[in-house]
Amino acid sequence: MAFRDITGHRRLLQLIAHAAVRGTLPPSLIFAGPEGVGKRMAALALAQLMNCLKRDDDAIDACGACAACKRIARGVHPDVLIVEPGDTGAIKIEYMRDAIDRAAYRPFEGKRRVVIVDHADALTVPTQDAILKTLEEPPSASTFVLVTACPDVLLPTVLSRCQRLRFGRLSPAEIAATLIRDHEYAEADAHAAASLSDGSIGRALEGATDDFVDARQAAASLLESVATASDPGRRLSGAKALLGSASGGSDREELARRLCALSSIIRDLGALLSRADERCLANGDLRPLLERLRRSFDPDRVLRAFSAVDRALAALDRNASPKIVADWLAFQI
Repeated sequence: MAFRDITGHRRLLQLIAHAAVRGTLPPSLIFAGPEGVGKRMAALALAQLMNCLKRDDDAIDACGACAACKRIARGVHPDVLIVEPGDTGAIKIEYMRDAIDRAAYRPFEGKRRVVIVDHADALTVPTQDAILKTLEEPPSASTFVLVTACPDVLLPTVLSRCQRLRFGRLSPAEIAATLIRDHEYAEADAHAAASLSDGSIGRALEGATDDFVDARQAAASLLESVATASDPGRRLSGAKALLGSASGGSDREELARRLCALSSIIRDLGALLSRADERCLANGDLRPLLERLRRSFDPDRVLRAFSAVDRALAALDRNASPKIVADWLAFQI
């Protein structure tokens, strides 16, 4: 997994690569950001860059094809050590001892040892205390990369000894393109999953594709039902479409997913009304629907609708009846 193969984060990855090539990259790093946006892959790409057998001195990316790059990608390179939580969900001192001991020596066969601590927020307090000296004064041929979605869980003494690099959320377009390219998603399915992923490829892959597609279809159906309708019956029909199989009140997760899809579409509608850059749309493939809706929505109505969805989600969290929530919402948009 070379830097060029990672979705998004282009400027940050370029800065990391240039610093690594020039020898100015701090030896103790924290890759922080939401789950599923490519932080671990970036750490492995950095390890490949530092140990690639075919990279020219001025190249800012690994070849990805030499024996060293392939072994790093498979997690079997002797100089790239990956520490992860154990069965208990914590990273105890015994998991770190071997990595710390091995980092004290020169690389066995590569150019630089790289220790990657994945889910570093799972480090126990005693383990964090034990690695302070190593993070402050790493061996000259070693780099430590702590990967975490929750950096503030780490001790202040650990944070102060590492350079924190922030990985942001990916755009829906980036996620959809990755799902199509790397995971063989159909275009419509990829856009549906991306719109509800909250900027995370990992989250997009976790959900069932049919659930994402159904959620957007239900949300779109409600918006089209209420866009120009003053008839209560039509609005209730839209609420029924939104509710789907959650009508018995047993599947709150399904209704919550549909409300999130609804919020995403309303957000895009507001973006179009404000003439924002179309690249920021989470549901760009629904542009014909958005164009139809914008004829019935002004900025004030969009704001009221967005607020109503937030209140509906909060009511659902408080154990309100899904049917009552859906019916109420249909009359607020």
